[in-house]
Amino acid sequence: MDEFKGCNLDFFPENILIDVLSYLSVRELVRAGRVCKRWKRLVKDQRLWRLVDLTAWKGVTSRILWLLLRQYLGCGLRCLRLRGLLLSARGGTFLSESWLKALSTKCPRLSKLYLLHADLRSLSSCQILPLSLRVLELRGCELPREFFNQTPASPAQSQATSSVGGQQQKRDQKGKGVASRSGIGVERLVLNNVPSFTDQHLQSLTSWDRLNRLELKDTFRVTANGLRSCAAKDGVCGVEGLSGLKFLEIGITGRQGYQLQMASLGLGAGWLGLEELSLGGKEVGPGLLCASRLKDLKCLCLWACTLSEMQIVRSCRMLRGLRQLEFLDVVFQPRQCPPAEEGEGGGGSGAEEQESEEAAGGDNSNDENKTLDVNDPIPSLRRSLAVLLPSCSLVFTNCSVQISTD
Repeated sequence: MDEFKGCNLDFFPENILIDVLSYLSVRELVRAGRVCKRWKRLVKDQRLWRLVDLTAWKGVTSRILWLLLRQYLGCGLRCLRLRGLLLSARGGTFLSESWLKALSTKCPRLSKLYLLHADLRSLSSCQILPLSLRVLELRGCELPREFFNQTPASPAQSQATSSVGGQQQKRDQKGKGVASRSGIGVERLVLNNVPSFTDQHLQSLTSWDRLNRLELKDTFRVTANGLRSCAAKDGVCGVEGLSGLKFLEIGITGRQGYQLQMASLGLGAGWLGLEELSLGGKEVGPGLLCASRLKDLKCLCLWACTLSEMQIVRSCRMLRGLRQLEFLDVVFQPRQCPPAEEGEGGGGSGAEEQESEEAAGGDNSNDENKTLDVNDPIPSLRRSLAVLLPSCSLVFTNCSVQISTD
């Protein structure tokens, strides 16, 4: 027992202590670095600063960002999540161009940046963001009008930017077909509840050569004409628009009072090379009407909406090349069987009676199966889609059936 009493953290290997420190938040890590010199050295280990999440730290200011960048953040940083001061009572400038330039210099391997409630109107363009970024996610942010514009850099600027990051950026650019070292390398752009995002911003994205995933959630100012003008199509000089886009998500699930733009109607003109489409909320109905124009579509995801079996079957008749159909948080309307006297024509009513007799013939278990089939559209939907799309896989996640009040 005396031997155990003499043991403390000084006897633990550094790898174990780093694993223990990895469970702490950023704020707790900074405090732990003040315990002693050894802990201060361990806290600065770059293995602890690969994924930095500052969204839970509400008191973060520009002064704290500079402190973290100078003392802790380095070449090990891969993902950075920040909360701005847009909804804060203090306000003030949160991200500055000088801090972003210092971030790109000191953290050349940063590949993902997530900004929450950040006011970016003080920034001239997104070109001041780190060139190593591959994923950019903006939620509840304010954007300037020309934020996504990409202007060609001068030879002096391109030479300066080429020195940022050194050999790591050369490895990233090798074999990926980057046109210019000063160009924007973002491959995935996520915009969630960004009310200032308009058709002009969408048009600016056509200059992003490496963009292949675009997610637009609650972007109320995007219209069908704006989406149609950016769609990939054959032009005089080849394919124009967002030619490299493979995945597109459009969803309006939010607030009441906004005018429904139905931006997904812009898909009616077609979209070359678009393989995956995700529709949510109020954009599902108009999007299904135009999905048949997407010749290269292979995966379709419908989420946060209410659908009927007939609506799905009619829309999927023209999607012969579909390989995966996913329903996420979808409420299915129950099937409505009209009474026999309302049927049109004697032949139709006779056929319906014959089918009902064949289904009812047998024991009571068939009656129970028939009742479940009428009230639950998912089994019948599976059978209908299996005939229309035999090579398509169906995925149902957190779906339900709407209960009729009658």
